[in-house]
Amino acid sequence: MDMVSTFKALGLRTDDLLPLGQVFVTHGVNDLVNDGIVGQLQLIRLVHRHAMGDWGDLCEEDRLMNEEALDPECPERVLSSYPIGCHDKVWIITEWDRSRTTLLLPEEY
Repeated sequence: MDMVSTFKALGLRTDDLLPLGQVFVTHGVNDLVNDGIVGQLQLIRLVHRHAMGDWGDLCEEDRLMNEEALDPECPERVLSSYPIGCHDKVWIITEWDRSRTTLLLPEEY
């Protein structure tokens, strides 16, 4: 099932989405799921926030870079950062060509 279908099945908005391409998780994020620190549904909701333009916990400079990256004339990668668990955060990065989106831990960058 693709992410848009997943969003629809959960009753989440699907208009004006950032194209995500294929969605991947790194070993670190997968370990957090397997260890019960974060659930799959929580990750899906974070990807949805990212796709809707809610960049999470970013400084103003990174937020502005994301807004500029949405320009189809000169697309760039888009970054979001969200807290998960007590001490962790997950980054979500959509590549400049919108071919893939990756969920990763900052230390995996």
